[in-house]
Amino acid sequence: MPAKWASGMPAGLAFAQACVPFFPAFITLTTVTFPGISIVPPRVAWGLLAAMGILALYATVMVLAPPRRGSPIGIPMWAWVGASMLAALLGFNPHDGVLFIGIFALGAVWHSAIVRYYDYPGAARAIAWAFMLSGALASAAAIGMVLTRLPSAQYTIGNGRAIGTFVLPGELAGYLIVLLPIAYAIARIARERALRIAALAALVLGLVAMVLSFSRAGWVGLAAAAAFLIVVRARHARQGALWAVAVVGAVLAAVLLAFNLHHNPSENYTRLSIWQAAIQIIDRFPLTGVGPFGFSKLYAVVRLPDGDATAFHAHSLYLTFLAELGIVGFGAFVWTWWSFAIALRNAVREASADAAFFALAIAAGLMGTLVQGLIDVVSVVIFGLWLPTLAYALVAARYGLMERAHGP
Repeated sequence: MPAKWASGMPAGLAFAQACVPFFPAFITLTTVTFPGISIVPPRVAWGLLAAMGILALYATVMVLAPPRRGSPIGIPMWAWVGASMLAALLGFNPHDGVLFIGIFALGAVWHSAIVRYYDYPGAARAIAWAFMLSGALASAAAIGMVLTRLPSAQYTIGNGRAIGTFVLPGELAGYLIVLLPIAYAIARIARERALRIAALAALVLGLVAMVLSFSRAGWVGLAAAAAFLIVVRARHARQGALWAVAVVGAVLAAVLLAFNLHHNPSENYTRLSIWQAAIQIIDRFPLTGVGPFGFSKLYAVVRLPDGDATAFHAHSLYLTFLAELGIVGFGAFVWTWWSFAIALRNAVREASADAAFFALAIAAGLMGTLVQGLIDVVSVVIFGLWLPTLAYALVAARYGLMERAHGP
């Protein structure tokens, strides 16, 4: 295959990264009744999905072209995709489940493309620029929509919280948990002045948007990300632990004192009944679960008499995975993350100082989403951020930011 065919990979990877803030709109293509409002019309969402599908076909061809370079977590990752697809096919909502697991598979192809082409001339720089610019613009849009209170329906249903293109405040917060540590790292280590400025813009606007999201789970996740980065970068373990505890404590205090004003008080208790319903579903369908988006179908059957009439998911990433993907899918999920932790540890040990810092900053955001997932489920993180960002952390440990062109 001619080498020139790969010349489109930097633009393709940048396009995919820049489109992530619009991924939540894919929920409008399903039959699921979701508790939010998307400002992206369904026709635009279908067009974006079609574009991502075409890009995935191109990326698949390029990833399979010699010389091949597989991901160190490729086997467990594809096992996770396969187990999820099996759960979708056998579940109670196969139409919507297969659609979203198909999007999840696009993320796996995206992951493989980053691993294979990150060191291709211009690819790393294109990804960084796309992430920073799209993150800054998405944050600015969310802030502007709160200040102008437009669209009014979204402002009302969100209790005045920042949402932007993300359908729900928690979706915006999940995206920012990943974005902010990366923006912080790029602002510190980038040699290109313009890229540092873009990263600073993404960092400042992202922090403002995070505050305005008033997402309790999001802020706890961001605090966990910051604590992780502090601990792994500290020269003295005791000092790092103390700073990490201080950060987490300060955020928890702020959440408890200020954030309840922008939440329905009943939300503090409804999760308990939903968690109990999730346990009932897991008990009945332990092996392959009820399929992606099957939880809402079964919830009405097992909910407690005083529980919410409807529930979109289990309000816990881990309970949702166990309920919808079963032991098989949840096991593949754990296998993937365990393999990533080992691969990243080994890569960081051999990395330069800047590359190690960059990789650990990316990993910090990923760690934050896992903490956020204790009490929330964020679809844009699962389907649009996890798999590509896992690859980003692994290649960053090997190559760093790579602002200058390198050979393929």
